[in-house]
Amino acid sequence: MPHHKSAKKRIKTNEKARQRNRAVKSQLKGVLKKLDQTTEPDETALALRSAVSALDRAAKKRVIPKRRADRTKSRLARRTARRAASSSPSSG
Repeated sequence: MPHHKSAKKRIKTNEKARQRNRAVKSQLKGVLKKLDQTTEPDETALALRSAVSALDRAAKKRVIPKRRADRTKSRLARRTARRAASSSPSSG
């Protein structure tokens, strides 16, 4: 139990931040899952853009570290490019 007024306030603000961070992370996971489930090239491009945007927002709010967001964006871009290359008909 907190003994000081500032400690009581920190408990309240930490709880608010925790709930806000959980909401942002949950939304981010949903966007990334949607990207993994897309099959059409148009849908994939749109989902990738929204995933990059969500990662940037989460990093801006310091819910995730900026470098983790950058690394994840890079990996997602490479994965979607590989998927697009493998699904396109090969001309020969």
